[in-house]
Amino acid sequence: MQLNWNDPTAIMFAIYLAAMMGIGLLGYLSTKNLSDYILGGRSLGSVVTALSAGASDMSGWLLMGLPGAVYVSGLSESWIAIGLVMGAYFNWRLVAARLRLYTERAGNALTLPDYLANRFEDRGNVLRIVTALVILVFFTLYCASGVVAGARLFENMFGMPYATALWVGALCTIAYVFVGGFLAVSWTDTIQASMMITALILAPAIAWLAVNNQLQAGMDLHSVIAAEKFDLLHGASFVSVISLLAWGLGYFGQPHILVRFMAASSVQTIPAARRISMVWMILCLGGAVAVGFIGIPYFAAYPEGAAAVSANAETVFMEITKQLFNPWIAGALLAAILAAVMSTLSCQLLVCSSALTEDIYRTFLNKNAGQQELVWVGRAMVLLVAVIAIAIASDPDTKVLGMVSYAWAGFGAAFGPVIILSLFWGRMTRAGALAGIIVGAITVLVWKQYGWLGLYEIIPGFVFAGAATVLVSRLGNPSPRMLERHAQVEAEFAQIGAQ
Repeated sequence: MQLNWNDPTAIMFAIYLAAMMGIGLLGYLSTKNLSDYILGGRSLGSVVTALSAGASDMSGWLLMGLPGAVYVSGLSESWIAIGLVMGAYFNWRLVAARLRLYTERAGNALTLPDYLANRFEDRGNVLRIVTALVILVFFTLYCASGVVAGARLFENMFGMPYATALWVGALCTIAYVFVGGFLAVSWTDTIQASMMITALILAPAIAWLAVNNQLQAGMDLHSVIAAEKFDLLHGASFVSVISLLAWGLGYFGQPHILVRFMAASSVQTIPAARRISMVWMILCLGGAVAVGFIGIPYFAAYPEGAAAVSANAETVFMEITKQLFNPWIAGALLAAILAAVMSTLSCQLLVCSSALTEDIYRTFLNKNAGQQELVWVGRAMVLLVAVIAIAIASDPDTKVLGMVSYAWAGFGAAFGPVIILSLFWGRMTRAGALAGIIVGAITVLVWKQYGWLGLYEIIPGFVFAGAATVLVSRLGNPSPRMLERHAQVEAEFAQIGAQ
């Protein structure tokens, strides 16, 4: 398909992008200081907290990577979805409310490095620097995966050269993040999450109806779907299943998700947000698995588009949507891919910007910077990170799922054990936190290169980081002030009793 502004799909994309920019302008008008720009002034209600956390989590992987993996390998790839649901639930249950309360009590921290620095009285700012650097390294990779997903969408939909699609997709996101900051990102996430769940319910349902028509006409489902693709354990060893389930461990350390908890209007909003988010997530992941699996018999019965999917399985959702729906509806549903890409990429850019602005620029370069100066520095950092991500994504052979898995493991191992222990264990020390972050990040980087045992690198990274945090913390003692504040937070949390 070539780009044609008389085409309904192109018109729907344009309407969607115009709406996102409009929300960006509203966010701009509501942004008065750095807290507004990078944390929304801690004003998000249950619905926005829930849907923005979900939308920022799933990215283009939800509508491209996961359906493509299921299309190629069958239901055995759904172990990832099972692991993610488990991890997300325990993240909401164990981390969300405590982190919301603790970040406010620990100097009203605006970023993850800010929280850890205040929590552990990091006067030398070593912990702050290391945390910010880990965020920048892995998030730049994560941002690049979002840029790739956006480029694939514009390349597939409008026949653009990959290099052109790369810039078009990235600029769509950069524009409203640059202008509107956290509020714009969170408000647009709510709309984008709604688009994603609608697309992932409608597409597999209509595709199944089309396949069912062929079944009634005499097609044998088992003749077009190999028996092993029905088998959850086909080709799966204990190590491979554990590796897929271990994706759930990543939730405890994802800065772009944790910051949504920090931005909730109060601890009391968390339980309702958790319930909304989990329902949304289960429906979306189930829909994504269904798209990939139903795509197998669909393209056997309707071969148009099968060549494109064979060349790149990550386009299975796009091809099904283009074939089954009226062009106007297809345009709206395909915009859900752009919504998924933009929702994750936008918050990742913002977290990187926050780390550079709050944790490096204000801490080391200009401690007396005014609020408006900091907001504009934050906007400049959005542009800087985006350009680097585009450069990394310039290789057209880059795969979305592979890049996401690397960054996901890096954050999960480096920050997951440290965040959990910091919220629950009063005896944890600054040195322990530093050791955990460094060991977790290095383990992922090294394990990824050598692929020992075929085990997903987040597992050894998470285990070694947790062990390092505990062992090093036991070699020292937290200050009386740290112990007192932890006891106060525990008492306050018990009194609130968020369920």
